[in-house]
Amino acid sequence: MQKKLREIHNQAVAEIVAVQTEEDLKKIQIRFLGKKGEMTSLLRGMGQLPPEERPLVGGLANQIRDELTNLFAAREEELRSKARQRAMAKEHVDVTLPGKQPMIGHLHPLTLIMEEISNIFLGMGFTIKEGPEIETEYYNFEALNIPREHPAREMQDSFYIRPEILLRTHTSPVQIRTMEELAPQVPVRIIAPGKVYRRDDDATHSPMFHQVEGLVIDRDISLSDLKGTLLLFARQMFGPNQQVRLRPSFFPFTEPSAEVDIACVICGGQGCRVCKDSGWIEILGSGMVHPRVLELSGYDPEEYTAYAFGMGVERVAMLKYGIDDLRMFFSNDIRMLRQFG
Repeated sequence: MQKKLREIHNQAVAEIVAVQTEEDLKKIQIRFLGKKGEMTSLLRGMGQLPPEERPLVGGLANQIRDELTNLFAAREEELRSKARQRAMAKEHVDVTLPGKQPMIGHLHPLTLIMEEISNIFLGMGFTIKEGPEIETEYYNFEALNIPREHPAREMQDSFYIRPEILLRTHTSPVQIRTMEELAPQVPVRIIAPGKVYRRDDDATHSPMFHQVEGLVIDRDISLSDLKGTLLLFARQMFGPNQQVRLRPSFFPFTEPSAEVDIACVICGGQGCRVCKDSGWIEILGSGMVHPRVLELSGYDPEEYTAYAFGMGVERVAMLKYGIDDLRMFFSNDIRMLRQFG
């Protein structure tokens, strides 16, 4: 039996040294030292030994069991250490390598243009006013001299939430609210930037777009003041040699009214496909505020005069950046947007 014990010892040691995984080591330990292992099975036969041999066999068995137990523990720790080293090798980070450059966001081109427009007028002494995007018919239409039967009030032209409540179709209601708030104080010099909503959707229109409107009220305000303001704006936005022209037009809330053109930014006024060989491109609408609008808002039209103007931010951005489809501003195409970072 002593010989058999030594054979079990030698075989177990050989397998422990050769094993490469903790799982296989556990199986070897159970096979040799488990309750049904080879050592246990062999020692069950000690009762058949002569009494004088039993102490010797028992002592040898305990010695081999202790030695194998210690050997199993040492080998287990060794395998765990190697496993940790392999894992660390896979997760190794070279701290000398340059870091990954994070993608940094930037302002949208429409925001850039909105800020540029605002800064130009702030430099002229204007202040910024804002108002609600959900408006009443009174502020959106009636106070602007747009009567109930006017086609602009048709359901197919505007987004109505419920009768007499709609998404504003322009930022002009901000002008009315400002006049009601300040009347009869002068001078009033404000711009009203913000989102507006109309039922349009094509290459040059969107159901949601941005406007910047302006209003100036004082004594002896004239059309020449309006033209001078817009000329200064055009030159700061499109270049120092830019020119403007005013063409007669019609808006219910201004009288007289004018469409404002700038010299074509593509051909410099020489005539090209973009400006249809006219040399001019329309950029905004303007005019002297209608006396009835002043009166409804608390200003005496016999004492005060005013001018107003309104421009589409998308329109300015398309001219500034050479973009021919307004819908590109809202498609979130990263290829287009990253040009403005």
